[in-house]
Amino acid sequence: MKKIVLITGSTDGIGLETAKLMLSLGHKVLLHGRNEAKLAQVKQQLSPLAEIESYIADLSDLAQVNIFAEKVSQDHPQLDILINNAGVYNVSEMVSSDGLDVRFAVNVLAPYLLTNKLIKNLGITGRVINLSSAALAQIRPSELTQPSALADSRVYAKSKLALTMWSRHLALKLGQNGPAIIAVNPASMLASKMVKEAYGIIGGDLTIGAKVLVKAALSAEFSAASGLYFDNDIGEFTSPHVDVADENKIADLVRVIENTNARALSSKESNETKNM
Repeated sequence: MKKIVLITGSTDGIGLETAKLMLSLGHKVLLHGRNEAKLAQVKQQLSPLAEIESYIADLSDLAQVNIFAEKVSQDHPQLDILINNAGVYNVSEMVSSDGLDVRFAVNVLAPYLLTNKLIKNLGITGRVINLSSAALAQIRPSELTQPSALADSRVYAKSKLALTMWSRHLALKLGQNGPAIIAVNPASMLASKMVKEAYGIIGGDLTIGAKVLVKAALSAEFSAASGLYFDNDIGEFTSPHVDVADENKIADLVRVIENTNARALSSKESNETKNM
């Protein structure tokens, strides 16, 4: 059956390779990027394979994420798969337009907002695949509310743990009444722009990561995997970090995520009203 698949950050790296694989299997892909020219180029490159739609949004700007989600929701009342692939490691501008750390905004806050806005569209048969990592580090919820002075590697690992924690929270909260939410480490040191920037190496075959994302999104093996973490480095479901099983820590984290997102959106709306 033909699926409608939204992949964030799909103009390069694992996201682009995943889009190619999905198209080759006959599914409809909704591309996303933040650069209009690059998005148009990729759309043109892939268009001979199938009909493609594209969406532009800067995920560090939560108001743009909100608009992006509303547009997808309107265009596609039924959405089968959301792959939250977009992520950043180091950035030239550390502070977002919302006054937040861009790395936490893109890697944690934006996918949480996008996923929740599209829950109804995904329904009970849909799947949300969140790109986690083998690199996970303990995070205090308050760290999400302000720019961090920590090293990029540390912030990245903290952001990926936060993503994995809220993935489990949302999966348990929805139960059988919503889509499956699955966190996946696509494999370490693949040939993405992020790996090259972070470690100065070419990295491994990107299709390794793309194939496991397609498998997580489509295969029967992952049909009962909601709330779990799949580590493609070892090829199995595993427990990624002790905090992912700590209900109190997860509850605190999710509360801060929701409050931070709400404040950012409210602030933007207030500023727009003043400027009218």
